[in-house]
Amino acid sequence: MKPYKVLIFIVCVMTGLAALCMVLPGRVAFGDKELRWPTLAEVFGEEESLKSLETLKTLETLETTEPSEPSDTVPATSAPEKEAPIYIPKVPVDSVTDSRVFLAAFYASLAESSERVVRVLHYGDSQIEEDRMTQQLREALQARYGGSGVGLMPLAQTIPSRTVKQQLHMNGRMIQPAQGPRRYIVYGPKRDQRSDGLYGVMGQVAVMNDSLVKGSEEVTAVCTPLIPTAQYTRWKVFADTSVHYTFSGDTVYLSGSGAVYGLSQESEKGVIVDNIPMRGCLGIVFTKIDSAQLTTFYRQENVRLIIMQFGGNAIPSNRNPGTIQAIVKGLRDQVQYLKTCAPEADILFIGPSDMLTQENGEWITYPMVPYMDRLLQKMAADEQIAYFSLYRWMGGSGSMARWQETGLAGSDGVHFTRSGARKAGKAVAEWLLTPPGLPSGEEKGSEQ
Repeated sequence: MKPYKVLIFIVCVMTGLAALCMVLPGRVAFGDKELRWPTLAEVFGEEESLKSLETLKTLETLETTEPSEPSDTVPATSAPEKEAPIYIPKVPVDSVTDSRVFLAAFYASLAESSERVVRVLHYGDSQIEEDRMTQQLREALQARYGGSGVGLMPLAQTIPSRTVKQQLHMNGRMIQPAQGPRRYIVYGPKRDQRSDGLYGVMGQVAVMNDSLVKGSEEVTAVCTPLIPTAQYTRWKVFADTSVHYTFSGDTVYLSGSGAVYGLSQESEKGVIVDNIPMRGCLGIVFTKIDSAQLTTFYRQENVRLIIMQFGGNAIPSNRNPGTIQAIVKGLRDQVQYLKTCAPEADILFIGPSDMLTQENGEWITYPMVPYMDRLLQKMAADEQIAYFSLYRWMGGSGSMARWQETGLAGSDGVHFTRSGARKAGKAVAEWLLTPPGLPSGEEKGSEQ
């Protein structure tokens, strides 16, 4: 047979097989037998590149600036079109080891709280906005180990807190955050990002004298505690040396032309718990923050526990296990980065809650929720960090519907209401403050 005929034959066979892979799923059952074949992505070795591409698209879509007003719920989105059944790989996880054993250094550091500040940073997505879940952790830790104040807050706080009321004044009048010093946000759109990575420990910074509004070189921030436990004994300002500031009661007066990385209302000793919400963020952003800045803050402020609460924003827009794998890999990279920046701190990862979507007129758990939960648990075990599964604590698949019925979750099937966030925060606090090996006294969200 002539070479060109062999080539035509090979091309025809490959085209036919490619068409088969496109038309049919990668597995077909025949009675108790199952026939499998590779997908086109696997054949051409594109699986990893597809994962990375989808992850980047997800980041671009989801990591946006926060709206100015918060709410208990997010409006429900339209139901996705019906798709072919999803093959979800099994994830072997260690269900025996109590991951609180990886918090031994943090537990030991609490003995220092009577002499100095022991700091806890709680990073997360919209589930921790308004200081809702973090407040419960803070109150539990401060009640047992001392301390006061809500800790860190940005100069321009676009999402109001339930613990501190913040107002900005410039040119003698109150202004909105967008009218004052320009904000740069590591988890925001590209127009709001910096190229030098100097965002500070909160992942956002306000630059004095960098605004279209005249007078942004002089700003007054009034930060009034809203609850008794938010009272404090000292102010701290984290800013460039070119920024000058003075205090008077709940008011801080700032002037200059440098960057303000955060304000803090706190005590001189005890436990300080900082609430750092990042709406729409997957959590794959810490490696964009200057490592020297992070290392300096974590060391000087005696940060002994870093809490990361991410993953939920990946669920609604992804039905591909490969994409979830790539996102968890990205989160693993962040954990390793923070370990490098904060070698004295332990890390606790809080996984996503149960989340609902509508299929055939019924609300069911997103297929990727339990898969991501298991992947995150395995990642945490591999990295030797603690892990708390909100999904399993709530009761697993379908539990969000029961939370909705009791007013603990919003109509979107994704977010907690304020009362739901308080319940979840108390559960995490109880779990965190229970020594390993002893049963928790907190009532679970529902039976598991």
